[in-house]
Amino acid sequence: MRSTPRLASAVVVAAVAATTILAAGCSGGGGGGGGSNATKTSGATITVALHMGPPPKAALAEFTKETGIKVNWSVVDWDSLQTKISTSASSNSYFADATDVDWSRVGQLGKLGWFIPLQNYDSVLNTTALKTSMPQLSSFTYNGDIVGLPFDSEFLVTTVNTKMFTDAGITTMPTTIDEYTQDLQTIKSKGIVQYPLNIPFAAAEGLSTYWYQTTAAFGGTILDGSGKPQFGDPSSPGYKAAQWMVDAMKNGLVPPGNINVTDGQGQATLMAQGKVASTYGDYSGNVGALYEVPASSTVVGQVQYLPTPGETGVGPNLSNPDGIGIPKQAKYPQAAAEFIKWFTDPANQADFAGASGPDKVMSGYFLPSQVSGLQTLTTKGVLIQGAKITQMLQDSSKPVFPDGAPSWYPDFSSAVYTNLHAAAAGTETVDAAINAIVAKANQLAAGGS
Repeated sequence: MRSTPRLASAVVVAAVAATTILAAGCSGGGGGGGGSNATKTSGATITVALHMGPPPKAALAEFTKETGIKVNWSVVDWDSLQTKISTSASSNSYFADATDVDWSRVGQLGKLGWFIPLQNYDSVLNTTALKTSMPQLSSFTYNGDIVGLPFDSEFLVTTVNTKMFTDAGITTMPTTIDEYTQDLQTIKSKGIVQYPLNIPFAAAEGLSTYWYQTTAAFGGTILDGSGKPQFGDPSSPGYKAAQWMVDAMKNGLVPPGNINVTDGQGQATLMAQGKVASTYGDYSGNVGALYEVPASSTVVGQVQYLPTPGETGVGPNLSNPDGIGIPKQAKYPQAAAEFIKWFTDPANQADFAGASGPDKVMSGYFLPSQVSGLQTLTTKGVLIQGAKITQMLQDSSKPVFPDGAPSWYPDFSSAVYTNLHAAAAGTETVDAAINAIVAKANQLAAGGS
């Protein structure tokens, strides 16, 4: 989960009204669990609420023609959307028939039973088959229940400005964190750029995910299956990751202003503007969607994905996708399942990402959640460095929490980014920051708040 609206730029969100009616009819309100409408499809009008603009009107019209299901598309910013999901579930009131399921909220949503398990609709979705075609599906499973299906395949990657590395005389790209750090120091010392590394140290979710990725690269995990912290010892990967990040700020590898820079801001105003040489925890798809776009980038043709340097060699890439699911209060859950099948279809998603020309593009959508969708984009030359992205998704994309995100993840993440921000700002030591995060994780795992 990004700290900024995922997959939709502020321009896209601002340009779309709070509720965009894409087909005639109104899905109504009240009720819950579908009632007599639970199995209705043809003639149903469903509301889909996401934090991004809709697919093209023609594509939705074709879906309606095929299924008889009409769609009202509601655009809600990511944070407000999570509030709406919680409010409607806790009050047992209707909000939408299909809506966002972020990987980080799966444990919470699953434990509370706020979404209908999608395996209940296997006659439509065939979730068993999807386990092999959607590499990130495991991030959306809680106690055997599939809370949502990923609709994008975002994961954390390392990006580098190859021109800056070459200008610094670096001919072999780094495969370990030590080599990577040394190369950044070389770029700085040779005056290629004053601050070569982008780390978003603002107290926001992007800082948490950056640390998770760095921890994985150092060879570790954040929590065990019981939610117990795995990063308290100074020799642990998580501790070393936090120390490396804070040291990068203190040693002048990271711009001082990054103490208040979020992930999206750093990518758009630093990496895309040639003010840094690398982002260690960047987002897959950003090369084609941001750095290769002349209107938003001054480094076109310079940025590439680098297999993430780890402690002893190339490390994993942690999953960071959004999903879509069916709230328990959905009025037309069967129709919602039909929509989810259509929305996550690899051919449709490839079209949304540009495989068949601009008329079928869904603004802000870049990476299909199924491997075959990525392969289509790569074959057609639409996805820049697509073969590399697809290979990483299949071979090295791993969930942040192998046993699933805990139900108390939001409180845990808040402790992570608050304390790491403080350590980078110099108001507390790395040791104090880690101890505070460990204490919070132990408290939450024991049932505290």
